[in-house]
Amino acid sequence: MGIRAVVCERHGTPESVSIGEIPSRPLEEGTARISVEYAAVNFPDVLVVADDYQVSVPTPFVPGSEFAGVITEISLPGDGFAIGDRVMGTGLYGAFAEEVVIPTRSLSRIPDGVTMRLAAAAGVAYRTAYHSLRSVARVRQGDPVVVLGAGGGVGLAAVALAAALGAEVVAVASSPEKLDAAREHGARWLVNHRDVELRTALKDALTAGAAAVIDPVGGKLSEPALRSLRRGGRFVTVGFASGEIPRIPLNLVLVKGIQILGFQFGDIAPDEFARNEQELRALLTDGRVVPHVGAEFPLEEVPQALRAVADGQAIGKILIRVDGATSHPLIE
Repeated sequence: MGIRAVVCERHGTPESVSIGEIPSRPLEEGTARISVEYAAVNFPDVLVVADDYQVSVPTPFVPGSEFAGVITEISLPGDGFAIGDRVMGTGLYGAFAEEVVIPTRSLSRIPDGVTMRLAAAAGVAYRTAYHSLRSVARVRQGDPVVVLGAGGGVGLAAVALAAALGAEVVAVASSPEKLDAAREHGARWLVNHRDVELRTALKDALTAGAAAVIDPVGGKLSEPALRSLRRGGRFVTVGFASGEIPRIPLNLVLVKGIQILGFQFGDIAPDEFARNEQELRALLTDGRVVPHVGAEFPLEEVPQALRAVADGQAIGKILIRVDGATSHPLIE
């Protein structure tokens, strides 16, 4: 029996993927079958399709790294999950389909009170942002924090979560619409880097300097943001959505005692990781942080969704609604 899925037959642009029918995969030991309701689009999905990611996925494959749905079959009942559980999960690929078979270790239950839609939006981006803020940047209440790419998935999540931690957030983005979203999610200062000289704007906003910078963008924005740090500040690099890896003058690190740190899930100490996950779950469950969904697309329009993310058009998260509902893009 076949399932509807988006298939990448050859690596290339977002437009190289197409909808088709593929065989339903059999279960292996330690896996579960999930009926997917929503999938989320992330920038690494664009890179995997283009074969520009650090791990190459052989074609043909189903792209998509993040989903939310319901368990319909499980290989080992009693291993912590059961048929009917609402779950969210991540993997390198496979999410842009009506169902996915994935190891149960890659799943987590969706908290009561959190909708399937918001669970899909909150997964990778909000976990990345929270762990970066809490364990890498070590943001504390009252800290001034600069967030680059503040309108995108990880960036807008970082704005909302930094504000929830009591930080004073400077949101840096490329359009008034993205900055409006950042304001709604708690940013105190708004900087459109296309309208001003970023180094000057950050100096004007933060006369004593920033405690931390969260950078999921890279490119030409990184150095002026780094210069905005006060002595001993932390610069956390999360990714390079601009497509350009910046070159940082190391004399700034020496003179100001700055720490430049990279984020990886595996680098977080297990006890801190568990604490962060518990705290983030509480923020989402209590409604203190609500993920921003900028657009929804049906499965048939995954190429358009990937293109929007590739071109930096999205505000917050873009979701794929797998039941085939009509597109409701809210992209500015």
